[in-house]
Amino acid sequence: MAVEHVAGRAHGGGETVRLAARGVTVGYGGRAVIDDLDVAVPPRVITTIIGSNGCGKSTLLRTLSRLLKPTRGSVVLDGDDIARLRTRDVAKKLGLLPQAPVAPEGLTVADLVARGRHPHQSWLRQWSSDDADVVERALAMTGVADLADRPVDALSGGQRQRVWISMTLAQGTDLLLLDEPTTYLDLAHAVDVLDLVDDLHESGCTVVLVLHDLNLAVRYSDNLIVMKAGAILAQGHPRDVITAELLHEAFGLRAKVIDDPVGDRPLIVPIGRAHVRPDQMDKDTVQVRLG
Repeated sequence: MAVEHVAGRAHGGGETVRLAARGVTVGYGGRAVIDDLDVAVPPRVITTIIGSNGCGKSTLLRTLSRLLKPTRGSVVLDGDDIARLRTRDVAKKLGLLPQAPVAPEGLTVADLVARGRHPHQSWLRQWSSDDADVVERALAMTGVADLADRPVDALSGGQRQRVWISMTLAQGTDLLLLDEPTTYLDLAHAVDVLDLVDDLHESGCTVVLVLHDLNLAVRYSDNLIVMKAGAILAQGHPRDVITAELLHEAFGLRAKVIDDPVGDRPLIVPIGRAHVRPDQMDKDTVQVRLG
């Protein structure tokens, strides 16, 4: 069912990955949320971390980005221990969009995106025409150039997410970590944001997402990391990972897995108690019986 993945190697090939966790343990208040975890992020694909609430998804993403320091183990970025790198150097290589970011009141779109250039500024190197060009390209790539003069807090949820992604692009990195970028968005705007993420992937970016919507995760990802209780339960392409048995184990979810009529991916059909007769249980849940 699961596709094993060795930290430091790319999914489906021998290319060395850019970002990996090795024997990482992370916790809060003396309680381990992630324990002795190994994982590697394949280059130039969309990797999505999924799992039930509290399983450690966001903790893993925050650890990979160096926002959280592991009590044991290490995170490796481009062959270097990320803990030994300067914050400025990490920001030049890795862009992080946390959950539900909030811009200062009245800050314009252009000013927020320009903040992505801060890692490239110093006393000796102030704002330049090159910085302006990078910001202009980031605004154009995310489709928000026409919003440049508007306050961020006056935008819709979907527009705001595009603007925040634009800011991470302005850092000049092709490695993006996005923590639940579709939170609070309706389905149409969630699809719009993930279409943008896919466009960035097609342009050569490596993207790591945390998502709650399983079917969107399956539809947009080439690599899934399935977590349970701070450990990796399975990792690999959605076709190799998503089964009714795994959904039961990871989420306690009764579901039928069918072929997606739109793409070459599995489609998850959740089944509640009200949706199936007892005599249909085995047939319609692909031999998964709960209770």
